[in-house]
Amino acid sequence: MSHKADAPFVPLNIAVLTVSDTRTLDTDTSGQLLVDRLQAAGHQLAARVLLKDDLYKIRAQVATWIAEDEAQVVLITGGTGFTGRDSTPEAVTCLLDKQVDGFGELFRQISVADIGTSTIQSRALAGLANGTLVCCLPGSTNACRTAWDGILAEQLDNRHRPCNFVAHLKAAAPCESRG
Repeated sequence: MSHKADAPFVPLNIAVLTVSDTRTLDTDTSGQLLVDRLQAAGHQLAARVLLKDDLYKIRAQVATWIAEDEAQVVLITGGTGFTGRDSTPEAVTCLLDKQVDGFGELFRQISVADIGTSTIQSRALAGLANGTLVCCLPGSTNACRTAWDGILAEQLDNRHRPCNFVAHLKAAAPCESRG
C-alpha cells in the first residue's frame, strides 16, 4: 500500500555496482535495469561500476562510496549466492553501521511468487553506513526487478508514508552521472 505525502520529490544520487565474473557493461542486464528504474523514478546515477567477484575489491569500492558525499544509495547486484566465488554479503556486512533486517526478509517473501522455495537461497541484505543505504541484490535481472518494484521504489521516495529511507540518508554533493 503506497501512501504519498504532498511534498516535492527529492531525487537521490544512486551508485550501481555489478559483481560478476562473466558480464560486461554491454551484457549487464541487471545493472542496466537498476539504472533504467532509478532514472525513470527521477533519481540520479552517481556512478556505475562492474567488478569481478573479489571480496576486497567489492569492499574497497563500497567503502569509497560510503566515505564520499556523492552517493546516498549503493545498489549492488550479484555475488549473493552460495558458490565459492560469491562474496558480496561478506564484503559489505562489516561496513554497515546498522543492518536493515527487514529488507532481506521482505525480498524473500515477495520472491516466493516467482521462484518458490528457492528464495531461501537468497542472501539479499541491506544496511546503513555513514548515511548511505547499501542494498545487496541477487544477480538475476528478475531479482533486481522484484527488489526495485517491490521495495526500493517506495523506500527511496521521500513521499512514501508512513516511512522511507530518505530521511536517514546523508545530504549529497551534486553529482554528474558517471557510467
